Amino acid sequence: MGFFEELGYLTQVVRQLFPGKSHFSPDDIPDLTGQVIIVTGGNIGIGLETIKVLLQHNAKVYMASRNKDKATAAIQQLKEETSKEAIFLELDLSVLSSVKKAAEEFLSKEQELHVLFNNAGVMWCPIEWVTENGFDMQFGTNVVGHFLFAELLLPALFAGVNSSPDHHARVVTTSSSGAYLNTLDWDTFQESPKRKKTSSAVLYNQSKLANAIVARQIAKRYADKGIISLSLDPGGIDTELQRHSRIRRSIMRAVILHPAPMGALTQLWAGTMPEALNHNGEFLIPWARVGKCRKEAYDDELGQRLWAWLKEQVKL
Repeated sequence: MGFFEELGYLTQVVRQLFPGKSHFSPDDIPDLTGQVIIVTGGNIGIGLETIKVLLQHNAKVYMASRNKDKATAAIQQLKEETSKEAIFLELDLSVLSSVKKAAEEFLSKEQELHVLFNNAGVMWCPIEWVTENGFDMQFGTNVVGHFLFAELLLPALFAGVNSSPDHHARVVTTSSSGAYLNTLDWDTFQESPKRKKTSSAVLYNQSKLANAIVARQIAKRYADKGIISLSLDPGGIDTELQRHSRIRRSIMRAVILHPAPMGALTQLWAGTMPEALNHNGEFLIPWARVGKCRKEAYDDELGQRLWAWLKEQVKL
């Protein structure tokens, strides 16, 4: 890829770090009574703020999180703030057996799912970290786990289409401005000598591009069944996602990071607003605007290859 094309992507990242004033407010969200929603990683940061707003608008929300104690504390906090109670769903996206168990648990309780927020993620973790299934920790958690979870929940999403007032169900995937910065390197998705020589930042960026690619594939494959799939850059947000790099976090916090409620805006718009139905498969940017990801996200051949690879890895 040419120098000027990469420079263009970098310029886009900088623009999105300073998006200006939002024209969308949570107050714009319609009543969500009767809507069943899952938010992965919802016990902290953007996910927690997303659940708070959803509860305030009367949705039934499942907080899909790895740590029960932290989730229980977050659910209590939300109850005190909203007088509504989220429901804990145990989910460790880095462990495929946990993903399958979580999907089974949800489907045993609910027949319908109206919105799935693929919000959880890990960022800049130590290079030594790999999942128990042998994936790079960031790719395994951010991409593989969410892919499997969404696929297993399709029966409930399809049922949600039939009961939704707008006759659609939605899958909203949190990507990042990092999606602009690196393309896919297939030799680093799993444990390998090359992966160990690749920086954690690059591995994170490719996982976020993969999120956008998979989200577009979901839109293409299931649009005729009423599924709306969007990916998004939530903006530069001050959350525990940056906990693995304190120095970088301190610098970013001083210059570009916004509070967590701002990070929830774009995905709340994607998951709740009628206008979002007109943008199936698109990439959203701060705050609640339609943008463009890097060109690989729109490469159908690449998307089909990644989809086939993921299906093989999770044995679907």
